[in-house]
Amino acid sequence: MAKLAVFFPGIGYTVDKPLLYYSRKLAAARDYEIRLLPYGGFPPKIKGDRARMAESAALAYRQAEDMLADLDLRAYEALLFVGKSIGTVAAAKLAAAHGVTERARFVLYTPLEETFTFPLGQTIVFTGGADPWVGGAENRIPGLCAARGIPCHVIPDANHSLECGDVRTDLKNLRAVMKETERFLEP
Repeated sequence: MAKLAVFFPGIGYTVDKPLLYYSRKLAAARDYEIRLLPYGGFPPKIKGDRARMAESAALAYRQAEDMLADLDLRAYEALLFVGKSIGTVAAAKLAAAHGVTERARFVLYTPLEETFTFPLGQTIVFTGGADPWVGGAENRIPGLCAARGIPCHVIPDANHSLECGDVRTDLKNLRAVMKETERFLEP
């Protein structure tokens, strides 16, 4: 069975950082062909600036399209889109544009609200309870997930990298996130 896992990083959260590195290893262990999208060239000072955020999301999407231009996404029997932050917006938009949303599975690490303007297939979400990119303590992501019936795991006191500042707690949380990600990847 032809299986493809595409990894959509964040602006400063590259494919080699823990969430994407370990989820990539989980996907590879399940025989997914791996495609990394190392896009870049984002404008400075994006946080809190809706225009720059929209520009960055459009840039990530265009670069993702270019990097996947050689693939026919519909030719794969299994599609996995793993996104982090702005990458979650690019993943959802790309799936919709290629008509593969319903058969794709999405792992969304710290998604932005804009991600939920697109349809999503089978999805799991991880967000930080203190993520300043989505409202901090007033994080709006759990409500957006609840409205769609999407499982949402809130990591207490965690920021946009799902970290809280204490190494032991961060490692414990990372292990829990990867355990849930692994469970989601099972057929």
